[in-house]
Amino acid sequence: MEDYDIIILTDERYEVPDETNWYQANILCEERFLMAGLEARGLRTKRVAWSNVEFDWKQARSAVFRSTWDYFERFAEFSAWMERVAGGMRLFNAPELVRWNVDKHYLRDLAGRAVNVPSTQFIERGEKTTLREVMEANGWAEAILKPVVSGAARHTYRLNVANIDVHETVLRELLREESMMVQPFLGNVLTQGELSLMVIGGRCTHAVRKIAKQGDFRVQDDHGGTVHPHMPTADEINFAERAVAACPQMPLYARVDAVRDDSGALSLMELELVEPELFFRFHPPAADALAAAIAESLCAL
Repeated sequence: MEDYDIIILTDERYEVPDETNWYQANILCEERFLMAGLEARGLRTKRVAWSNVEFDWKQARSAVFRSTWDYFERFAEFSAWMERVAGGMRLFNAPELVRWNVDKHYLRDLAGRAVNVPSTQFIERGEKTTLREVMEANGWAEAILKPVVSGAARHTYRLNVANIDVHETVLRELLREESMMVQPFLGNVLTQGELSLMVIGGRCTHAVRKIAKQGDFRVQDDHGGTVHPHMPTADEINFAERAVAACPQMPLYARVDAVRDDSGALSLMELELVEPELFFRFHPPAADALAAAIAESLCAL
């Protein structure tokens, strides 16, 4: 007999969180909101690290990716685990969506479906292309370099004429192991920040604005960024919902990260379908909306 209806998937560092640590306290706060919504619907829940070798995954009907924030550091192991458990349980979001979304080549797919995405050049593993060649060919004075599989701004660098030679060396090292991507630097991220719009069941529920600390361009709180409530406008809601609708299949939940480009148009930085922080602490009803969507999906089995 299955002991649990839905597992809240986390990272082994946070399976037993330290509530005196603000970062881990936020994780637990977010997941408690979701668990409360699930349990209110009669669903049996448990938080478990995806890498927990002692947990018997046959005990669970389903699992939802939440704070699995080490997956990109253990990508081969994570992929093997997902393939192993997917045959015996339902995963939210679906494995095929996760596989598509973990590699930022998906931005090329979305651009082909009329979603506004910054001009992006991919440099594949082992290629000899240089950053100077990319920036000169595109006429970029400043650019961003980052891996195609990553999170939390890992190996994310702001490039310009003054530092490009240093980053050529960094690029050569990284290309030994992984593919990279280069995009123009959108200056509005420094003045307006980055919008994160949460979409549950295809509908935008709420939004936040993330602001980098003084002297940095990375908006993640891991790097000193701050998060602020934001009331999304009609065009922001429309942008987020259209971006999610352009996925190969409709995800149960998504976070749409966007910055306004030089023309003032929203431009998609990332579409997060694997383990996005959904900022339920700013809008708890969204956690209940996700719980309702999960319950409905399980009832349909």
